[in-house]
Amino acid sequence: MPADESIPRPLFGGAVSTSFPMRFQDVSNIQVVPNHQEVFVDPSRDESIIIELLDFKHDVEDNGSAVWFLRDLASEQDAEQSMLFEQSGTIEAVSLRYRDVPSVVTTAVGQMAVSKGRQGREAQNIVRVYLANLRLKGAATDVLITAYEPVFINPLSASARTVGAGPAVPAVDSGCLPMAEVFKNAVTSFTVHDWNLFGAVS
Repeated sequence: MPADESIPRPLFGGAVSTSFPMRFQDVSNIQVVPNHQEVFVDPSRDESIIIELLDFKHDVEDNGSAVWFLRDLASEQDAEQSMLFEQSGTIEAVSLRYRDVPSVVTTAVGQMAVSKGRQGREAQNIVRVYLANLRLKGAATDVLITAYEPVFINPLSASARTVGAGPAVPAVDSGCLPMAEVFKNAVTSFTVHDWNLFGAVS
C-alpha cells in the first residue's frame, strides 16, 4: 500500500465522503471550524483541503463557476498577485444527480499571495489554489472543494517555522502524492450518502 494513498474520509457526520491521504489532519480536533466547513491540514507541508457547503448561487453561471468562486476567495482573503492558470469546462456529475436534476462540476487552478491567519502583507506566501465547484442543483447547494499548496514560503510567515522558508519542497521529493492528484481524487470520489444534510427530503 502506498504511504500516501487516498482513503475515504467521512464528512459532515458521515452524510458525505471523499478520499484523500491520512496525512491531512482534521482541524476541528484542535480548533473551532464553522458548521458548513470541513478543514484538513498537513502541517509538515503546509498544505490544506477545505470542503464547504454553500447556498446555491443562482446568479452565477455554471460555465466558469469555479473561476467565480476562486476570484471571490482571493477577494475575501485580500490576496495579491492573483493569477488564473487553468479552468475546466462544465462536466455533469452523474453520480450526484438528485430528484432527477443534474449536478455539474467545474474546476479552476490559480495562484495568489496570501498571509497566514492575522499576519500582514509583509508575511505573504505564494500558494497554488485548486478549486472545484460541485453544483448540487437538486439540493440547492454549491459544494466547494479547495486545496492549497505552497509554492514559496515567506521567511516572515508563521509557516516558515514549520516547513522552512523559500521554495516549497516538491511532494514527490517528500514521498507524498502531489497536491494536483490529491485534489483530483477528492473531487472525483465525492459522494453523498444522506441528502438530508442539505435540507432535502427524499
